[in-house]
Amino acid sequence: MITPKEFDSIRPFEPEEIPAVAERLAKNEQFRQVIAFLYPGVPFETIIEQIKGCKDNLDFQKKFVYGIVQNLADKLTTGCDMDSSAIDNSGRYTFISNHRDIVLDSAFLSKLLVDNGFSTTCEIAIGDNLLSLPWVKDVVRLNKAFIVERALQMRQMLIASKRLSEYMHFSINEKKENIWIAQRQGRAKDSNDRTQEAILKMMVMGGEGSAIERLTALHLVPLAISYEYDPCDYLKAREMQLKRDNPDWKKSAEDDVISMKTGILGYKGNVHYQCAACIDDYIKQAESLPKGEQFAAIAHKIDLDIWANYKLHKTNYIALDIKNGNENNLGKEYSAEDKAEFNAYIDSRIAKITDVPNKDEAFMRSCILTMYAYPALNKLSKGEATFDN
Repeated sequence: MITPKEFDSIRPFEPEEIPAVAERLAKNEQFRQVIAFLYPGVPFETIIEQIKGCKDNLDFQKKFVYGIVQNLADKLTTGCDMDSSAIDNSGRYTFISNHRDIVLDSAFLSKLLVDNGFSTTCEIAIGDNLLSLPWVKDVVRLNKAFIVERALQMRQMLIASKRLSEYMHFSINEKKENIWIAQRQGRAKDSNDRTQEAILKMMVMGGEGSAIERLTALHLVPLAISYEYDPCDYLKAREMQLKRDNPDWKKSAEDDVISMKTGILGYKGNVHYQCAACIDDYIKQAESLPKGEQFAAIAHKIDLDIWANYKLHKTNYIALDIKNGNENNLGKEYSAEDKAEFNAYIDSRIAKITDVPNKDEAFMRSCILTMYAYPALNKLSKGEATFDN
């Protein structure tokens, strides 16, 4: 299949490009160090030759990425699974999910799609702000990532958004790939997972027919991603205080690298993925609504499905009770020992934050509790309740 030239700057690499990409990576010292860490004792040149021999991106994922992700799951989780019984694994879908981890949300999904009998994995929407290192950009494009261009002027942003949307439609309907995309730009720092209408509006900039027909052509599947522990919880709390104290504060490229590394190598506890049914029929029904209400209704449907399918852990129940003034409404879900252990865990996370001026431990504790409490609050209240802070 010939991919239109207009997608060259954002699409994953084509099979015939893989040898040249491998040659580029072979010259990069940072990539060499990463390979030495991942494959101790295996000659670097052997890895490069194996990459060159991959027949396509899926082959690269199965030969290299699957084993790495499985190893991470074995070492850093107490279980990583997915329930995809609500969809047909012979179909092709756009998985739209809540977003916890920069790298692993999509990496775990691709592994779990293979485990659940899908014939292919998924192409991954990733922001170019995370791809400042050329070798990282090469690796993610080998790993079936397509690039979301950001930090553009308004006119360039409209052009880039239309190209992104058209590529997604091409990927689903011509390449017969699955897609993963987060429900919002960036991660919800407080875990209050809500779909941005702007994501849906971008999706209908490509394709054919009405807005409703264009959305149904992408076959949206709301996907709930549940982590028992978020390795980046303390980094998010740090960001929240820095942003509170200085509204103009912005993350640096180094901050993104630290978040990626921490997310990958940190302990996650239990990890569960739950697919809702494809919402094509709901989207078609939304066409009867006034045009100004259609995107809001569809976004809310995605939210309801994600909240309903979120797997709550003791960490979520405990955090919600503490946020509610140490009430014991959910005490049947955990013990006093569980609560003491979770409080000690939060203390240990706050202790890791050492570079924030006027460190506000009470604020950071509240931030971390909120991160763990929101999934429970949204599931139990169907999104109708919120926290003040």
